[in-house]
Amino acid sequence: MSLGLLGKKIGMTRLFDQQAGSMIPVTVIDVSGNAILQVKTVEKDGYTALQIGFDDQKEQRVSKPDLGRFKKAGSTPKRFIQEFRFEKGAATPEAHPGLELFSAGQWVDVIADSKGRGFQGAVKRHGFGGLKMTHGSMMHRRTGAIGCRSTPGRVWKNQKMPGHMGTTRTTVQNLKVVAVRPEDGVILISGAVPGSKGGYVTVRPAKKKA
Repeated sequence: MSLGLLGKKIGMTRLFDQQAGSMIPVTVIDVSGNAILQVKTVEKDGYTALQIGFDDQKEQRVSKPDLGRFKKAGSTPKRFIQEFRFEKGAATPEAHPGLELFSAGQWVDVIADSKGRGFQGAVKRHGFGGLKMTHGSMMHRRTGAIGCRSTPGRVWKNQKMPGHMGTTRTTVQNLKVVAVRPEDGVILISGAVPGSKGGYVTVRPAKKKA
């Protein structure tokens, strides 16, 4: 896995391309303040990785072991922590490169938790077509039959049913970096990314597109 950036979704806006005469919808992601918390090696940990932290928080809100770990790394306490693994024997940077890791025109993947929708029925959650909408029917948006009492005599695992919707780890691939603004500490990515405003996201180089 390539080294990426941790960030926070600020919201969406648009940019105008005067040459093409078109409007580009973009998502603004704050990626300032990424810090290396730990370098993991094959000799000590069994694999090579960098542990990155993002978004400062108060010292009294972290446990004493975590606080000691942050102080050992020379960093302030962080809210969002993630590891980026590397291949065996790969060289790891001593300092996080920051915004210069990405450039305009580069393809990236964005990983985040999708928006939570609460408890939803099968029509909204799974796209069921529903049953009869005529007069007298009382099964407009219900699930319908989910099994038989003789065979198999139970409900199969992974049966599509009503339940909690959203808040799942989602990856959107092949989004283009429209602009990088070091003075603001933000990166502008074309299109929409998962999650709500203020949610944490991971931006990494695209795996399927150079």
